[in-house]
Amino acid sequence: MTFALNISRSISGQPWRWRGAHADGREPTSRPDDLVTQLLLARGCAREAVEAHRNPTIRQFMPDPSLFRDMDAAAERLADAVQAQEDVRIFGDYDVDGATSAALLIRLLGDLGLHARPYIPDRLMEGYGPSGEALVRLAGEGATLIVTVDCGAQAFEALSMARSTGVDVVVVDHHKCATQLPEAFALVNPNRLDEHPDAACHGHLAAVGVAFLLAAALVRVLRARGWFANRPEPPLMDLLDIVALGTVADVAQLKGLNRAFVAQGLKVMARRRNIGLAALIDASRLTRAPLCHDLGFALGPRINAGGRVGQADLGVRLLTTDDPVEAARIAAQLDHYNEERRAIEATVQEQAEQLLAAQGNRAVAVIAGQGWHPGVIGIVAGRIKEKAGRPAIVIALDDAGVGKGSGRSISGVDLGAAVLAAKDSGLLVAGGGHAMAAGLTVAADRVDALADYLDDRLSAAIAKARDDRALLIDAVLAPAGVNPDFVAAIDEGGPYGAGWPAPLIAAGPMRVLKADVVGNGHLRAVMAGDDGRSIKTIAFRRAETALGQAILGAPRDRRLWVAGKAKIDDWSSRPAAELHLEDAAWAD
Repeated sequence: MTFALNISRSISGQPWRWRGAHADGREPTSRPDDLVTQLLLARGCAREAVEAHRNPTIRQFMPDPSLFRDMDAAAERLADAVQAQEDVRIFGDYDVDGATSAALLIRLLGDLGLHARPYIPDRLMEGYGPSGEALVRLAGEGATLIVTVDCGAQAFEALSMARSTGVDVVVVDHHKCATQLPEAFALVNPNRLDEHPDAACHGHLAAVGVAFLLAAALVRVLRARGWFANRPEPPLMDLLDIVALGTVADVAQLKGLNRAFVAQGLKVMARRRNIGLAALIDASRLTRAPLCHDLGFALGPRINAGGRVGQADLGVRLLTTDDPVEAARIAAQLDHYNEERRAIEATVQEQAEQLLAAQGNRAVAVIAGQGWHPGVIGIVAGRIKEKAGRPAIVIALDDAGVGKGSGRSISGVDLGAAVLAAKDSGLLVAGGGHAMAAGLTVAADRVDALADYLDDRLSAAIAKARDDRALLIDAVLAPAGVNPDFVAAIDEGGPYGAGWPAPLIAAGPMRVLKADVVGNGHLRAVMAGDDGRSIKTIAFRRAETALGQAILGAPRDRRLWVAGKAKIDDWSSRPAAELHLEDAAWAD
């Protein structure tokens, strides 16, 4: 088997291989392609589709919305509501995907002349998804149509209660569905088990992407009815900034239509047409147009903070307001809540890591703690997953003996399906999700049984996924090659994110000139190569890992290969490139 740079075991304990290598380990066939083409091909892009992926557009990747089951029924029902000026409520989840999905439909309906109002449940008081009590209450207030976004696929009891009132409910979701579907006027979800194959291939869409398809279908229906004879059609493309934010923040795979959503959405966002998003960018202290990773690490967490530790509806209110003063006030609130969330998260994470150390060698790290804030358990689960190298579920137990859990998985392990199966077996009060993330409700005395169940169901898949683990290298450079021109070149192969990973660059061999720990356990180092050039590197939250300790203690006479993502250092007065380290290996 061929290893990149002959590294069969790095400091982090994994082999390095060339991305795009053949199944038997042979290196990719050398062809005279430009760098961007090489990057696209290595990520699974067919050669005939390279140009479409180089500059992904909505026109190239957008499917006919009518392919999706119930899409036409949902669009016709919404069109009726627009023309009759009905009382419409948009019931959204409290995370970024739910907030952006709700905001998209509210803004579109507003452009069509219908004032729709949002309803975002409180995470602590109401929990995930639509409750029957909430839907019945909305119907009692006069709502004739409720659209649930990013939730509803498993809301059997709630939708049955709503149906008894006579209110119509349209479900727009992307979470895994059971064989039986809840009672709804229409249920639009590419992950329905009875979905058409041409629509099911879009199962990687976030809910906001599905909502955009519904928006396009609605405009088409109204156009056919002559609704725009005396009024302009709403510019759907202006909503792509919201779609991009929800897609990236929900860690949806950036392939196919999602790539187009994000690539074009970033362009719309740079024009700052959405007053609320512009205020959020300013509150995030970004001094340039947002990049893809800013959506996931700067903007998304602030929208999420409202649902985690603040007011659940702040995100929707921010994304739908046209008042700059109100937008600035809400953005400042969300920024404050985000700081509060970080403090709470740090405490829960410390306690969860202590429990992890005493847990033993479970296939899935199932960690439960009394009194933990349910608003941060998803983030902590992601941290535990990275630390342990296996799926993790973190559960916050309350005084009534009920646990709210959130899970994160590793590539190749479908955690959402396992949680859904656990619910069907009677282990859980509620549960669901998708391959990489899941949520659940469990009685405190069933936590150990849940861990046993997940061990039995997932241990083989997890073992295979961990055995197959390798760091995939895209290119090898001398330190001088890691420069702003190179970063600009590889950025043309983006946007990068889940399912479309940013290029990993190996550089070296290099000696460590100086290294220290900064911030919250981040390792910072300056390294120099044989070409006499030096580069700055940083490894986030890795100071206490084997990688961090090796670099901190590296002798001056030993050389390293390092691997990471080449980025522009925004803090320098002059643009400079640096490496965000993922791994390293001794060269001597």
